[in-house]
Amino acid sequence: MAPRNLDRLQAIDAGFLHQEGPASHMHVGALVIAEGPVPDYEEFLDSIRRRLHLVPRYRQRLVFPPANTGRPLWTDDTDFNLGYHVRYTALPQPGSHEQLMQHCARVFSEQLDRSKPLWEMWLIEGLDDGSFGLLTKAHHAMIDGIAGVDLATVLFDLGPEPTPIDEDLDPWVPEPDPNPVDLLTAGVAGMAKASRSVTQKALAAFKQPEHALTQARVAAEGIGEIVWAGLNPAPETPLNVEIGPHRRFASVDCELADFKAVKNAFGGTVNDVVLAVVAGALRRWLQSRGVRTEGLELRALVPVSVRTEDQRGAPGNRIAAMRGPLPVWVADPLARLEVVREAMDDLKESKQAIGAEVLSNVQNFAPPTVLAQASRINFSTRLFNLLVTNVPGPQFPLYVQGREMRSVFPIAFLPQNHALAIAIMSYNGHMNFGLLGDFDAMADLDEFSEAIQDAIAELVARAADHTASPA
Repeated sequence: MAPRNLDRLQAIDAGFLHQEGPASHMHVGALVIAEGPVPDYEEFLDSIRRRLHLVPRYRQRLVFPPANTGRPLWTDDTDFNLGYHVRYTALPQPGSHEQLMQHCARVFSEQLDRSKPLWEMWLIEGLDDGSFGLLTKAHHAMIDGIAGVDLATVLFDLGPEPTPIDEDLDPWVPEPDPNPVDLLTAGVAGMAKASRSVTQKALAAFKQPEHALTQARVAAEGIGEIVWAGLNPAPETPLNVEIGPHRRFASVDCELADFKAVKNAFGGTVNDVVLAVVAGALRRWLQSRGVRTEGLELRALVPVSVRTEDQRGAPGNRIAAMRGPLPVWVADPLARLEVVREAMDDLKESKQAIGAEVLSNVQNFAPPTVLAQASRINFSTRLFNLLVTNVPGPQFPLYVQGREMRSVFPIAFLPQNHALAIAIMSYNGHMNFGLLGDFDAMADLDEFSEAIQDAIAELVARAADHTASPA
């Protein structure tokens, strides 16, 4: 299921394109900190060049069928220049953490050039502790954080010795640029394929009517739950204001063992603890802004993977979005965790994720103009206050060019009128938070990162007391 020339975008990926605007960039990525010294730039380029055949999408750009005959298509970039996408920079002395955060924010403040493959990578030297940074950036239409198929997965090695790469591969030769007839043909073929899929599903339903009715009932219930969520809008907060194109970035490095200790002491899941920590930090931050939190419950957009095992490795996004509660009205951290745990249990029992997947599948058959409207509805401030995404990572060290990767901070995106996005990733015993904020609306982003640290410290202290107290 490797990417091919003139592959059509999945509906959800096309939605990410439609949602992008001058102030709402739809690229995602991560900041990796690795032990120094920084790799030689030319050697680093060569190591990527020898692995690009494993991720052919990274040498493809978008083209658009004429007259809106279908969703955009991927085609080989005949002018592909690896040096354009992989960039080398150095922090000025002293190379502080603050300077590194500012550099990441500047990179994520600029949209990707849609005339080229939609990704960049920055090799960053000059960090004051002798380590180096690696900043990745790719359009969300191109990658899925849970798919496991992007440049990072083939760039990193399991040990200090690089993974052997087949040196006898034929050099890459791009397909020629498509002409208007090719684009029109591909667009029409994509629409025909979608129609065949509808017909096949209809025939399958005719052959197994009871099974089809059960599926239809479950899907209808799921869609009904999403509609109900929309009828109960997310509250207005300082997080939901008009944003600009410029960003701030902050990182928080926590211990995964702390989150597990809280989970083991009080039940639930690590993700429940993460959401309780986010809710606690938001409560403190809102109060610092003079916002009353009594009776206030924020809503988080929580992406959930709906990728089946047989779809693993397939190109395109396979995600649905659930809307999880953040009970900032609860003052006690343990009570807040319990509210989150019960709410998430109810959410898992609900059919909200099924409904989101059904809507996503329906969009596969929607014309581009309808798809654009659907993407705006999906990211409406009426539905959620902020994005919170938690991706599990490997619990063993990875290496790049023989250097151990010390930490990784994921970076999400800001939809229109959303001033904060929180991305979390566990890696090798750490739980790393990447906080992306609008430059103007989140001038106190560093204070929010401190609130994250305070919120987990509160829960860890309570867990230690609980463990130490006699049964």
